[in-house]
Amino acid sequence: MDVKTYPPLARFIDQLLDAICVVDGGGRFIFVSGACERIFGYTPKEMVGKAMLEMVVPEDRARTLQAANEIMSGHPTRDFENRYIRKDGQVVHIMWSARWSEADQLRIAVARDITERKQAQSMQAALYAISEAAHTAEDLLSLFQLIHQIIGKLLSATNFAVAMYDESNNQLSFPYYTGDYDEASELQQTSVSTLCAEVIRTRQPLLLEPESLASLPEEVRAVNNSTVVCWLVVPLNSHKGTIGALVLKSNPDGARYTEKDKELLQFVSTQVATAIEHKQLHARLKHMAQYDGLTGLPNRGLLYDRLKMALSRTRREQGQMSLLYLDLNNFKQVNDSLGHAAGDALLQEVANRLKQCVRDLDTVARMGGDEFVVLLENIQLPEHASNVAKKIRSAIGQPIKVEGCSLCILPSIGIALYPDHGDEAQQLLRHADEAMYFEKKNSDNYFANGSYDSFRTESAS
Repeated sequence: MDVKTYPPLARFIDQLLDAICVVDGGGRFIFVSGACERIFGYTPKEMVGKAMLEMVVPEDRARTLQAANEIMSGHPTRDFENRYIRKDGQVVHIMWSARWSEADQLRIAVARDITERKQAQSMQAALYAISEAAHTAEDLLSLFQLIHQIIGKLLSATNFAVAMYDESNNQLSFPYYTGDYDEASELQQTSVSTLCAEVIRTRQPLLLEPESLASLPEEVRAVNNSTVVCWLVVPLNSHKGTIGALVLKSNPDGARYTEKDKELLQFVSTQVATAIEHKQLHARLKHMAQYDGLTGLPNRGLLYDRLKMALSRTRREQGQMSLLYLDLNNFKQVNDSLGHAAGDALLQEVANRLKQCVRDLDTVARMGGDEFVVLLENIQLPEHASNVAKKIRSAIGQPIKVEGCSLCILPSIGIALYPDHGDEAQQLLRHADEAMYFEKKNSDNYFANGSYDSFRTESAS
């Protein structure tokens, strides 16, 4: 088939807004109409002989090949969509109508450029998806993963990172990264930090490509190298300032980002910043509801939740677990003599020492005042709980410096074992609480080496 043998027909075909393409069985163009230059950027002469699949965006090649095989098997298509890389590196969205000519052993197709329509649809869908993600994501990491997926539908985002900026400490972190970014620490030490710093300083998006280097600061120009096609970095601006940035880097064989891409990502980034702030606020409120504001330990409510889950696991596995209930002997005297600020400092240090006495799977919670509970999961023998209690007494019994005084305050500790002392949360807590008060009542270990007043005098001498 050669439309060049029909000059009038060839001229008419070249006037069509849609492109006519003829591809042989090996997937190479043997004829293209004049509209191809407007759509793909290549002249007909440059396209003829070129492999069709090489022009397709890498992410779309597998399904494009599958569609081509189906067409060649006798199944015409009228609405197949994929993305092509233009000669100038830009991406165009194409809708194809194609059929296979068995007699000519050729694939005849009509290509329509639907880029503007797809971008408008994708932008609206992205805004909705980001807003929905802000409410459905369980945490920030889940939100970043969803944002990556959403942006990936708009632009090539194989190499993608989210940078977060803490203005109070002037610190940049990378809580999410994928692609050829191997380690977050490497991100902070490489060119990515330079680009993010520039974007955060200016609050303006940055498209780094050979053509734009001349107008950029020297340290930013140094980022570009022969292996990188281009960078696209967009600030996450909110009414509070710049909270971070989105970072995209193209692959050497992929499409280059354009000014339109920069505008698109900048528009979407506003919604992304709002979503991140929403999730951060939600996380803060959740933390306030579940953790003690002074010590940072789980509070009473979170302890109950973890205790119930631990009991369910232990019953299912027919294992053992334990609760330690403790308070600090004569803690009230510290508040009365040195003030509540000293008492708070003492509680914070006790909390730190308690955490160092247990495993990561265990829970240390503050019940209120000077009372703490330690939840020990998956213990093998009752003696293990007693050993932890001894370890806690030794750790807390070491001198604690508060307000210039060296305090040696000791805890009273009650132990409850599952299933020996109960199989419900309230039963175990009540038994451990009663055991703690029994020890306090029958022990003289309120302070080591003398009374509180002697410590104050000792520290002042």
